[in-house]
Amino acid sequence: MTTTRQILLWTWTTVLLGSLLWPLAAPGELLLRDMSVVDNPALSLNSLGFGDLPSRNAPQDGVLALLGFLPVSWLVRFLLLVAGFAGAWGAMRLGPSRFLAVTVAIYNPFVVERLLQGHWSLVMAVWLLPLIVALRRYPRWQIVAMWAASLTPTGAVVAAIIGVASSKKRGLSTFCALISWLPWLIPALIATPTSGGALTFAIRAETFAGTIGTAVGLGGIWNAAAVPASREVGLAVAGILLFIILLAGFRNCPWILGVIAVVGLAGAVGPWLMPNLFTWTIAYIPGAALFRDSQKLLMLIIPAYVCLAAGVKSPLSWVATSLALLQIPDAPREVAAMRPSNAHVASVDALAEVAAGRDVLIIGSNSLATREDGIPVVDPRTKALSVVESGELRVDGIITDAPSPRWSDAVQAWSAGDMARLEELGVGVVVDGDTITETSAPPQRGWKYYLGIGLSVMWLALPLGLLFLRKPKK
Repeated sequence: MTTTRQILLWTWTTVLLGSLLWPLAAPGELLLRDMSVVDNPALSLNSLGFGDLPSRNAPQDGVLALLGFLPVSWLVRFLLLVAGFAGAWGAMRLGPSRFLAVTVAIYNPFVVERLLQGHWSLVMAVWLLPLIVALRRYPRWQIVAMWAASLTPTGAVVAAIIGVASSKKRGLSTFCALISWLPWLIPALIATPTSGGALTFAIRAETFAGTIGTAVGLGGIWNAAAVPASREVGLAVAGILLFIILLAGFRNCPWILGVIAVVGLAGAVGPWLMPNLFTWTIAYIPGAALFRDSQKLLMLIIPAYVCLAAGVKSPLSWVATSLALLQIPDAPREVAAMRPSNAHVASVDALAEVAAGRDVLIIGSNSLATREDGIPVVDPRTKALSVVESGELRVDGIITDAPSPRWSDAVQAWSAGDMARLEELGVGVVVDGDTITETSAPPQRGWKYYLGIGLSVMWLALPLGLLFLRKPKK
């Protein structure tokens, strides 16, 4: 590849990433729907996966808390940018049609909708998937890419599937993948979560595309508020046309990735095809709740799509690139919703000083707050403090997750004025409107707390462990 072509390719990559991440250049903390990234997160049982709720954010929250000596919101920006460029580099090495491969890898409806939902670590994992495939002949570096994608449980599972399937050293890849799961797997085994409301989070059909058409176009997130306007006026159809053209690159796609893509597509549309079976699976199969939000299974399709894209020859590749852009032309405008905010910083910092590491019960809060523009966001206090979390979730008026038992007991004790019961429950501070009441309960420290720290530190050190593995003799 000529130097001029390389410059153009990296310029194009920078334009694509810039069009999706430009709002993050502004100062402030990252608050949008499920994204609540504060600069000084609390190192608590909640962040370590052993709190009141299932360990859905381990090791992510624990790792960010351990790195709290840095401005964490800027660290997250850096991680997103690095993952984007790394994924683009991987896509460039999967075949000759590099511009199309990079475009499909970086700029697709799944990525945009997940950014708008606030799933930043899931987007990181998606961008790293082409890199994991590209490094299949370099097991140690592939494992590092798999490790980086395992910051979130869903990313960990998908990266393991793609990595092990494509690896030349499957035994080593499997072992390292399982080790990277431990920060969320151990808490999940100790307190196995139950999940309901599976159909509430089912993939949704976008205008003119139908359920299957939406899925092959990599769209269909359950929350209509996180969908770009262009998807609702019919441009989702461009994703179907793109898929048809991508099939021309089938010779460039490893068969195993094709099989995984078919399985991912079937799982993603499972709530539509077999709603009763899908609901039973999510409720009773251990680990299946990770994919209650069935659109996440489209992540399994993306590596195959990038390989297909890399094999499409010109001039079809340029038509496909145009379709990839056409299916979400308004993404650069829609992602403006990611603009950082400082609205809650002062009040949260003041409360953190009062709490001093103790568990805080916030009366009247269901762990959600509202931004100044009316968009809901995970309450930043749940990240900056050790909060007694409710976890109750309502979608369209339907309770999909019941409140945690400790939260219910604590609220009942506060209503009854039973301070002894609050102390027994480990509640050190109660916030009721403008009133702050303290009890004598100390910060919650015990074997789970120290185990959680150990697991998070272990996760951080995993790449270093590869240095101690002997290189195979030639």
